[in-house]
Amino acid sequence: MKLKKIILSVAVVVLLCGLFVGWTYVRDNRLGNFSGPAEFYVYPGMNSTDVFNALDTLTVIKHRRALLTVMSRKMVDRYIKPGFYRIDAGTTSVYLARMLNNGWQSPVKLVIGGTLRNRDEIAAKIASQLLIGQEEVRAAFEDEQLLASYGFTPQNVFGLIMPDTYSCFWTASVKDILDLQKKAYDSFWNEERKLRAKELGFTQMEVSILASIVKGETNYEPEMPKVAGVYENRLRRGMLLQADPTIAFCFDYKVNRILFKHLAVDSPFNTYRHAGLPPAPIYVPTRACLDAVLYPDLGSPKPNLFFCANPDFSGTHVFAATISEHNRNARAFHRALTARRKANNR
Repeated sequence: MKLKKIILSVAVVVLLCGLFVGWTYVRDNRLGNFSGPAEFYVYPGMNSTDVFNALDTLTVIKHRRALLTVMSRKMVDRYIKPGFYRIDAGTTSVYLARMLNNGWQSPVKLVIGGTLRNRDEIAAKIASQLLIGQEEVRAAFEDEQLLASYGFTPQNVFGLIMPDTYSCFWTASVKDILDLQKKAYDSFWNEERKLRAKELGFTQMEVSILASIVKGETNYEPEMPKVAGVYENRLRRGMLLQADPTIAFCFDYKVNRILFKHLAVDSPFNTYRHAGLPPAPIYVPTRACLDAVLYPDLGSPKPNLFFCANPDFSGTHVFAATISEHNRNARAFHRALTARRKANNR
């Protein structure tokens, strides 16, 4: 009888242990341990406790001690990888630990757009969205050997940048980012666009240079082909481009208003003194600007050679084929500007 009781007791203990082990396995490997989705960053130097505390503020952890135990058993503190991670209600404790240890990140959106007219602005925009430092990105734009591998130089690197929204990992390297740009650049320059540039007598870089001037003149996409048309008409006639954005570039865009004294600046980018295109892009051109150069609106019935700000202050421009038309348009704008200033000073 005693032996039977002992055997029964042992069996019960074994059964209970088995049930406990089984439950533990199911709980940690099969059951979601969170009440809902959460997104979080793991920065260099963070450990499992930091991750636990972060998650604790973002969602309800159903089995708190179990999660800590799993992360300890999986040695998360030793293997944890920086990154941006997403979990949902179905994420198990074991999967979370493996995700952190193996760096199974979720991609983030990298937005490259807006005002991109110097290397510091581009580097700051990229660094503000990723783990990479601004100085590292900035240094890459001066790295001749690195840029040469993409077919560019520090002087014309603006031509490589393609404004858009990209999907990448938060821990992306400079090379990863440049790879994305080169892939987008090559995708844009399909056979049709290459042929079109050749028909116009432009290289791809020359299209980028002229497109950068168009970008400096206007953000209004519907009139970009007209702006491009004016400059292409001037080029065909051997006229100076006389593009104010190139002067602003000479002064690192620190001049609020272009004055006659600024037009004398000694620079190959000064299109008031040097014929043809400047030696490199002065701005990061958008796809719309590039296409405007490839498919310009030259003007009809006569080709446009001039434009000035619209007197309605809409941010658009009025175009003219002759200098007399242009002078009338310019006077109309200055009259409107004078009236506006007087009204504001009352």
